[in-house]
Amino acid sequence: MADAKPTYRNPWAWIPTLYLAQGLPFAVVNFVSVILYKSLGVSNTDIAFYTAWLYLPWVIKPLWSPVVDILRTRRWWIWVTQLLMGTAFAAVGLTLPLPVFFQATLTVFYLVAFSSATHDIAADGFYMLALNEKQQAFFVGIRSTFFRISMITGQGLLVMLAGYIQTHTGLPKMELDVAGRPGAAILETLNLESRAIAVAAEGELRLIANPATLEINPQARSRAEVSALIASAKDWNTTNNFIRTQQRAKFAEQKSEGPSWWTRTISEPLGKFLRERFGPEIQAKSDVAGNLGIVSLQLSKPPGKEIVVTPVFKSGDKSVSLIEGSRLVFDDSNWQQPARLVIQLDPKLKGETSAQFEIRSGNIVLSWTLTFAVLVALFVCFGIYHRFILPHPTGDQPGDVQGIPVFIKEFFKTFGSFFRKDHIGVFLLFLLLYRFAEAQLVKLAAPFLLDALEVGGLALTTGQVGFVYGTVGTLALTLGGLLGGFVASRNGLRAWLWPMVLAIQLPNLVYVYLSYAQPDAFLIVNACVAIEQFGYGFGFAAYLLVMIYIARGAHKTAHYAICTGFMALGMMLPGMFSGWLQELIGYQHFFVWVLLATIPGFIVVKLVPLDPEFGKKTD
Repeated sequence: MADAKPTYRNPWAWIPTLYLAQGLPFAVVNFVSVILYKSLGVSNTDIAFYTAWLYLPWVIKPLWSPVVDILRTRRWWIWVTQLLMGTAFAAVGLTLPLPVFFQATLTVFYLVAFSSATHDIAADGFYMLALNEKQQAFFVGIRSTFFRISMITGQGLLVMLAGYIQTHTGLPKMELDVAGRPGAAILETLNLESRAIAVAAEGELRLIANPATLEINPQARSRAEVSALIASAKDWNTTNNFIRTQQRAKFAEQKSEGPSWWTRTISEPLGKFLRERFGPEIQAKSDVAGNLGIVSLQLSKPPGKEIVVTPVFKSGDKSVSLIEGSRLVFDDSNWQQPARLVIQLDPKLKGETSAQFEIRSGNIVLSWTLTFAVLVALFVCFGIYHRFILPHPTGDQPGDVQGIPVFIKEFFKTFGSFFRKDHIGVFLLFLLLYRFAEAQLVKLAAPFLLDALEVGGLALTTGQVGFVYGTVGTLALTLGGLLGGFVASRNGLRAWLWPMVLAIQLPNLVYVYLSYAQPDAFLIVNACVAIEQFGYGFGFAAYLLVMIYIARGAHKTAHYAICTGFMALGMMLPGMFSGWLQELIGYQHFFVWVLLATIPGFIVVKLVPLDPEFGKKTD
């Protein structure tokens, strides 16, 4: 006689792990991937455009949810997709060292995204089949809590782990002192002659800076000669392969010669207009520029591996800035050549000043490979655990494949009833535009925190960004969400709709402040991100409640799934062009634009019809 399969297990044995496994892939695909690509030198344009497309599986998941119901049990889909995601995470780690890592890892991330969206369908369906209504109500907070914990793990702990490995696999940190001093020698030409290092290639591998302390005369110079010196240094670094061509996602070679129609007629003219009027390089028309100095940076011996060196501003006068050499790559082919760092003074400086730069290094590929190895282990454990621990509810049975034609007819009938709802046009505008500003901000927030001060960023380390967003930010987000749900249940959504709109839109001001002030204090950065995330959590409660409001009536489960698809679409489309826009106009103007992009959200909320009693807690 076959072993009896348990139809019930204590929900505490599987709900926490199930929703940990549900949230982690979403965090990795949509947040961790951004930091991964930024640390590997991918441009903001490519990061925003291609990672925005990763939302697509969540956009269209309602279209294949019937397949999950028909082909196999929800239980089967859960543990199989978990093992599949573990395999995919292994593929990400293995393809990171490849020259085509961007194309390869993006392809694998799409596999993870589709598997994760399928897992969401199966897990949420299994939750309703395995629990009665009383248990569903009791455990809804538990599943939400563990989903939040998984987001903290993905956005925080995993990123912090990668940052920790980076700082402990690189060369010892090196400090470079820069002094603005009247009377110092003025650099006339850039000596580009290659020279052997002046120390024996023995002992500990280390960085060597020449000079160790740089003195720059604050006397302003001709803009033309300064520009020529900077161009020479950049050409030298590029020729000697210290600056690697950024990865581009060209999945197919372009057969036609010249730019495409879109480039010729839309993106190029628009980009030129924006760059000329709002570009970060727009300055007062002047023929003079700040004086500069050159530091040669090289290794003491062959490294035997690729080492990425990132000089960043540490302390002192911010009128001293790094113009060239913010990310340099050393390996066995160029270790004997000196890379060039170009440091420039503000032309308004007249007297003495000083600043200190920190030169960091680390094995970035190794750090992310080991981080994804942790994910592999987690999801293999999840898959095996749930294979044996999940109950076998009697209602969890595959559908009748013979009835597919009838099912397809009902499927399209359900979709049609969604689009025949009252005021559906206004509600769809709400779903697409309420987060129009946030969708652009979220793609560039982490790159902004990571980028050097000289290009408008805050120069935080990978570990610091993991702490800011994964712990402080996520906790503030959770508190905001809890408060939003609490006040809406007391007075109804309509009474709190406008405060929630203000809460999700206005805190974007903190990024305008951060981009202009570029504060040194890590505490200030944490406070600003906490304010923005708390406001987002509080305001997002309105979005969730409106989706529930739209889905009321027959087919509420399917209609809510359609709403989540439009939600993902509203995040995907604005995110696609946000990186391109930021690289054209710089972080300061970009965050001002994000603030202006909140206007559609205010307008559409004015049009939304709501029942005054909706959301109020009833006795």
